[in-house]
Amino acid sequence: MKSMMQQTASLRQVAILVGAAALIGVAGCGNNGATSGNGATSDNGANSGGPGAAREGGGAAQGNLSGQIKTDGSSTVGPITQLMAEDFGASNSRVRITVEQSGTGGGLKKFANGDLEIANASRPIKAKEAAAAKAKNVEFIELPVAFDGLAIVVNAKNTWAKDLTTAELKKIWEPGAKGRITNWSQVRAGFPSKPLKLYGPGTASGTFDYFTDEIVGEEGSSRSDYTASEDDNVLVEGVSRDEGALGYFGFAYYEENKENLGLVSVDGVKPAPETITTNQYKPLSRPLFIYVQRKAADRPEVAAFVKYYLEHGKDKVREAGYVPLHDAVAKAALQRFEAKIAGSVYTDKAAKGKTLEQLFGAQ
Repeated sequence: MKSMMQQTASLRQVAILVGAAALIGVAGCGNNGATSGNGATSDNGANSGGPGAAREGGGAAQGNLSGQIKTDGSSTVGPITQLMAEDFGASNSRVRITVEQSGTGGGLKKFANGDLEIANASRPIKAKEAAAAKAKNVEFIELPVAFDGLAIVVNAKNTWAKDLTTAELKKIWEPGAKGRITNWSQVRAGFPSKPLKLYGPGTASGTFDYFTDEIVGEEGSSRSDYTASEDDNVLVEGVSRDEGALGYFGFAYYEENKENLGLVSVDGVKPAPETITTNQYKPLSRPLFIYVQRKAADRPEVAAFVKYYLEHGKDKVREAGYVPLHDAVAKAALQRFEAKIAGSVYTDKAAKGKTLEQLFGAQ
């Protein structure tokens, strides 16, 4: 984990400026193809970085494209977008793409205000966020890009919590647990008497929204006495240092740091590519998205980047540590973008229980 943390720490200091990064990568310089940009940071000080971040690439068709594309949002989706931006930028050095990470909620807030071309999201857009965008005349195209599973993790020295039930996770994380569930012995009879220290995403995170909805039963409902951060690397470091720790974040962050963490099964099932795509890892498997400003999609550089993202994303999704879409869904997403179909497929509660094939396959 040390080398990974050193890489991501340097990347968090600055937003990725893809044109310059690509040129440095081509020239063979260090820093994994990343370079200092304009110094832009997210609202909470977190920047791009994470699993699979900052690798050299290439393959986008060389053209005369130029312009700036601003992205922000999920720290889960950010590493995928960063890899795609660097790969695209290797052949389109005059297109500047910034990748920042202020959490899904933070990114969608900026997006709804018209400040971004693309928002990275680890959950579907909420009705109130869509309404905020509509109020500013910001239309959006909703595009799935990958699958992810939320990893429940403990310290590597934890020998007792190999499996937890959804009921136990709710017992730990629900608001009423604050000040009441503070020791592992209170979680299950037979667990040792050790202080329980919790780590999880901040309230602007789509991962927080998803976890609280699926585990606690109400989105945003959570005990507040835990170490919170929009930067998953901070959570990784915290859990890896604290023997009594329990945390949750995207599966890719566990994969990059598994030698220092323990992975907990949920109701007897561990997250893995096969359990995530088949939805065996319930209820913590989820799709990941990008939201593209429809007006911005008329710009050649934006259209080219998003199309490249959708057409060539499978390898980069794997490189970032996530699970690629099924071919039918990937094709449907590309068709949706090319047709510039605006709006969300998650407009009613029934959509929550449907697969991506059901939601996007008819496009």
